Amino acid sequence: MGLKAGPNGDRWYVCMPLYHGTGGTTALCCLVTGITCCIGTKFSTSRFWTDVRESRSTAIVYVGETARYLLNSPPSELDRKHNVRAMFGNGLRPDVWQRFVDRFGIEVVGEFFNSTEGVMMLFNGSRGPFTATSVGHQGLIDRWRFHDTYVPVEIDFGTGDLIRDPKTGFCKRKSYEEGSEILVRMPSEGAFVGYWNNPEATQKRFERNVFKKGDLWYRTGDALRRDADGRWFFMDRLGDTFRWKSENVSTAEVSEALGSFPGIQEANVYGVEVPGHDGRAGCAAIYIDPAHRNKFDFNALLAHVKEKLPKYAVPVFLRIQKKQTTMHNNKQNKVPLRNDGIDLRKIVERADKEAREQGQEEVEYDTLYWHPSALWAGKGVEKDERGYVVFTMEDWDALRASAGGGATKL
Repeated sequence: MGLKAGPNGDRWYVCMPLYHGTGGTTALCCLVTGITCCIGTKFSTSRFWTDVRESRSTAIVYVGETARYLLNSPPSELDRKHNVRAMFGNGLRPDVWQRFVDRFGIEVVGEFFNSTEGVMMLFNGSRGPFTATSVGHQGLIDRWRFHDTYVPVEIDFGTGDLIRDPKTGFCKRKSYEEGSEILVRMPSEGAFVGYWNNPEATQKRFERNVFKKGDLWYRTGDALRRDADGRWFFMDRLGDTFRWKSENVSTAEVSEALGSFPGIQEANVYGVEVPGHDGRAGCAAIYIDPAHRNKFDFNALLAHVKEKLPKYAVPVFLRIQKKQTTMHNNKQNKVPLRNDGIDLRKIVERADKEAREQGQEEVEYDTLYWHPSALWAGKGVEKDERGYVVFTMEDWDALRASAGGGATKL
């Protein structure tokens, strides 16, 4: 990234958790190279650029949705009044990348991809639109070197299992352009340090006899693709991809399409179980800019995603969030949302519980919308031409009744 050490060198602002990979490795990098490390107490959207200016930092660190939160803040005449020329991290979404660079005047984006386990590493020092939005870039020589080391393999996205030929027992290699889960060839088990005091979890990462008898591979759990120019693009995390209408739906692809619609500040996509239907329907928990809420056009949103996505990937449900929620490392947390599903009772109960724990008297509940026509299959849901409409308890009961379940009282 061209950062320079020494008293008159670069100053790297780090406000990400130091126990987390990105913040921790950045701080250690500063320690061993002599680059000045400016440590912020915690990430704060309102304080971020003030801290950067006061510390005279020339580089910043981001993780997950950090850049989106900064981009969602109101524009200011101070947006470019800083010394930052480089940013380093992972998880910079494609729908955020160029807008962030243009608004804040960033010269270099050091986006990397690296499993926490340290087995696979990609880096993209992007200085322009050619490599923008990719998580890594390999030139011709590196593409040749890693051709049989980083390998996409065919998997069952429903079960997460590798698909093996019933006759040979071996797996099928996918093309880099199409992409799939990436396996990493291992010289021995010792090349992966393993999980602390958890040999069972460590062994689950290994696959043997994949392409030939006796070979050993590490499962990354991440689906990526690489184009003919050597640019790597993140597709999805294994477990996030879900099956709907007999097709694999990439949550990353859907999030990107939703995030490019005016007024949507964040989109967290996951699959939900629907009574009487196979697979999982797409659901997107979206946070709408407060300035757009009263005039938000859901029909225009539906038209937008239909244009951007294949029919099967268009979200059936939308969960309109009252507040943004992430984990401690600024990454999106799908688990509680996926557990709630489209059961309105669970949504209300969890909101009530969180309010009690935080001592809040008033509770704000997320609103669920759905696109009825997307589910219509003669199972108790009348086909209509409406777009996204509010999903009610009566709708939930109708779905459950059509699948043979009883009604639920809220």
